[in-house]
Amino acid sequence: MKTFSLLCSTVAGLALTGLTATAADLKAGDAAPNFKLQGSDGKTYSLADFKGKKALVIAWFPKAFTGGCTAECKHLKAEGAALKKFDAAYFTASVDSHEGEKGNAAFAKSLDLDYAILSDPKKEFAGALGVLNERGMAARWTYYIGKDGKILFVDKAVKPASAATDIAAKLKELGVAEKK
Repeated sequence: MKTFSLLCSTVAGLALTGLTATAADLKAGDAAPNFKLQGSDGKTYSLADFKGKKALVIAWFPKAFTGGCTAECKHLKAEGAALKKFDAAYFTASVDSHEGEKGNAAFAKSLDLDYAILSDPKKEFAGALGVLNERGMAARWTYYIGKDGKILFVDKAVKPASAATDIAAKLKELGVAEKK
């Protein structure tokens, strides 16, 4: 029985490693995976909503109602004017449910956010991006997607306390147009 358990653990580990390696291969120039996710504002968003129209920024965070995630979301609201200068839509996202007292809708409401948090509880989009960590939560990574639907950049060194100003600087560096 011990051998069987070890075999199952090994097979599961190899399967997860393969999934991570495949998804983690997404890089600048790759097409962003399609998605359809519910926002904390009650709307449903998809890649098609933005493709050909504007750039898209999705800042993933691990868990609603936690310290770093709260700091990141608050900074995006406080410094949102810097982001709104660009012809880009921006969201935060997690694999938390949309509903419930610990869901993303309640989290967004508690912070009085002026942008939507996307929920991916089935982890389909997060898995396709390769943003899931070993605990099954999203890593704190920010994806920049161009108007053409291709990934422009993946920031894997996000600092919650300066998230908005860092995103604005990256949008400028990537050549995302400012609104007219």
